[in-house]
Amino acid sequence: MDGHRPLFTALALFAVTLCGSTSIAGLAPAHADEVTDWNVIALEVLALGGQNPVVATRGVAMAHLAVHDALNAIDRRYEPYVYDARSEPGAAPAAAVAAAMRVVLIGALPGFGTPEQHAKAKERVEAAYVAALAKIPEGRARQDGIAAGQAAASAMLTLRKADGAIAQVAYTPGTQPGQWRPHPNPVPANPPIADANLAAGNQPSMLPQWGHMTPFIMRAPWQFRLRPPPALTSEIYTRDYNEVKRLGGKQSPARTAAQTEIARFWYEGSVQGWNRIARLVAAQRSLDRWEHARLFALLNAAMADGYIAGADTRYLYNFWRPVTAIRAGDADGNDATAGDPTWETFMNTPSLPDYPSTHSVLGGAAAVVMSRFFGTDQLSFTMTSGPPFAGITRSFKSLSEAQEENGDSRVYSGIHFRNSAVAGILQGEQIGRQAFAQYLQPYRP
Repeated sequence: MDGHRPLFTALALFAVTLCGSTSIAGLAPAHADEVTDWNVIALEVLALGGQNPVVATRGVAMAHLAVHDALNAIDRRYEPYVYDARSEPGAAPAAAVAAAMRVVLIGALPGFGTPEQHAKAKERVEAAYVAALAKIPEGRARQDGIAAGQAAASAMLTLRKADGAIAQVAYTPGTQPGQWRPHPNPVPANPPIADANLAAGNQPSMLPQWGHMTPFIMRAPWQFRLRPPPALTSEIYTRDYNEVKRLGGKQSPARTAAQTEIARFWYEGSVQGWNRIARLVAAQRSLDRWEHARLFALLNAAMADGYIAGADTRYLYNFWRPVTAIRAGDADGNDATAGDPTWETFMNTPSLPDYPSTHSVLGGAAAVVMSRFFGTDQLSFTMTSGPPFAGITRSFKSLSEAQEENGDSRVYSGIHFRNSAVAGILQGEQIGRQAFAQYLQPYRP
C-alpha cells in the first residue's frame, strides 16, 4: 500500500454509517448510569474521530475494559483485565468511569481520521468529562476516583500501544475466479455517498492488517479460523450464488418488502447496533455500575476480536464478493451459475473479501455474550435503527432471532453469500463463549 492514502480512502467509504449513529436510536435507557451514558458517548467520539465500525470496536473495547478495571480497583467484584491494583478507600466510582473513558478515547484516536476530526472528537470528550465531574462533589473522593480511572486507562493504552492496528501490511487483490478484487457499488450508491469517486466503489481492500492485530480475548487471530469457503462448483456455492442473485439485486422483484426493511435496518455498523441492543436489554434489569461495566467490557472485547478473527479468515481465503462473482458467473467453471455482467447489489459493498461476513461474526459474538451474561437467550426487545437508514423499528423475541436476522440482512443487501453469514455466526459464537467463560470472572478472595 502507498502510505496511508488507500487506507483513509477505504475508511471513508464507511463514513456514512457512522455520523450520528448513536444519537437517534441510542438514547440512554431508563436504568442508565455513568457506564451506559459513556457507552453512547464513546461511539459518538470515535465516529467523530473518523473511525469506521471496524476500527471503532478497538477503541470501545479498550475504553470499557479500562472502566471495568477502574471500578474493580475501587471495589473488587470481578477479576481485572490488565490493571490489578487497589484505589484509595472511598474513591468515587463515577469519577473513575469518566476519567478512564476520557483518557482511553483520546488515546485511541491516533492512526485514523484527520486532525480536524480528532479535534472534534476531543472537544466532545472534554465536554462530556466536564459535565460528568460537575455532578460529583469536589474533594478527595473525586480526586481518588479520577486517579483510579487514569491509572486503569494508562495500563490499557500501554497494553495496546503496539497491537498492530496501524501496521502496514502488503496485500495484492486476486484476478482468478473466486478471488477478491475491487468491486463497484450500485448506481447511485445506496446509501448515498457524497464523494463521487467513493460512491462508485472499486476501492482498495480495507484494513488488511486487522487480521494480524493482537486480540483482546483470543489466544491468536487464527484461534477460531474457519475452514475454506465452498468450491465454486459445489452445491452450497451454487445455492448461495443463485439466492443472492435473486434476492440481493438492486431491482430484485423477488425480495419482499420485509426483506428490504431487514436489509436497511441492519446496515448500520455492528458496533453501534449491538451496543444499543445491550443498553436496551440491560435497561430491563436493575444492574449496577460494576455489572454494566462487566457486560460492556465482555461484549465489546468479543466484538473487537470478531473483526480480528474475521479478517484473519477473509484475507487468508480472499473470496470474492457476490457482485464480482455474478458479473463473472459465466467464467467460474460452474454451469449452474449464469452470469450477469450488469448485475448490481441492493446496498453498497464494503471493500473487503466476502468470507466470512464479519457483520454476522459480531452478531454471533454479541448474542452469546449477552445470553450468557443474563442467563437466557429469550430476551425480547424493540429497537429503532440508526443511520444510514435511521428510524426503522423492529421487535425480537430473543437474541438468537436478532442474530439470525442480522446475518440474513447481508444476503438481502446483496453483499454476502449465505454461507459467509452462517459461518460468521458460528465463528462469533465461539469467540463469545470464550470471552464469557475465561474473562472478568467473579472475584473470589
